[in-house]
Amino acid sequence: MRSLVKAALLAATLLATGTVINAQVSIGIVIAPPPPVRAVVVVPERPAPEYAWVEGYWYPVGNHYKWHEGYWTRPPYQGAHWVGPHHDGKRYYAGYWDGDRGRVDHDHHSDHGNDRDHDKHGKHDKHDHDD
Repeated sequence: MRSLVKAALLAATLLATGTVINAQVSIGIVIAPPPPVRAVVVVPERPAPEYAWVEGYWYPVGNHYKWHEGYWTRPPYQGAHWVGPHHDGKRYYAGYWDGDRGRVDHDHHSDHGNDRDHDKHGKHDKHDHDD
């Protein structure tokens, strides 16, 4: 009887060890929601009818946020509208363009050099993204 108990304990130990060995570990980085949107906004005159205004927004860089000033830009296709970035209290969602042709993720790198963005003060080309 004693050997049966020992065998059962050994089997349970091996089973528990096998479960622990196959366990997965997940590590995530969570940063708090961004600060409130900056209150004073002066929207420059629209450069042409096809331009859309993208409101300024906070975006994550490492474990903190940086502010990106608002700017005029051409949407990726006619009829697309900007869906601004937001934080739901747990996760940050990047801004994107949406419309009848589907979602287009916003990529500042593709904006530059394509004459899409416009800022008569030249601030957009000198934004503070960490590239």
